Amino acid sequence: HCAVTIAENGRLAVEAAERDWPDIVLMDLSMPEMDGVQATSILRNMQQENGRALPIVGVTAHALREDRQRCLDAGMDDYVPKPVKQEALFEVLARCMGRGEKRRLSRSAM
Repeated sequence: HCAVTIAENGRLAVEAAERDWPDIVLMDLSMPEMDGVQATSILRNMQQENGRALPIVGVTAHALREDRQRCLDAGMDDYVPKPVKQEALFEVLARCMGRGEKRRLSRSAM
């Protein structure tokens, strides 16, 4: 079971994370007001201040190697191209959250 918070833009994503520190963030790169790169930078600063881990996965419609690198350079832990495929998402979540998570995620999704 997962609790999901949806933010309409990068500013609201940062506010939501500050209010209720999540286990993982799926960060769209292209958002109004504040893009995913800017929001990730702010979240990384918050992470340093509070000392709590925060995996961030970039989500983008661009699937080129340089798009993945852009996510990594921005401080994200990994990336998933759109349209998001279930198996690819589970693999990224397993890498970011620990190997035991993939099995649990796969079972709960069925």
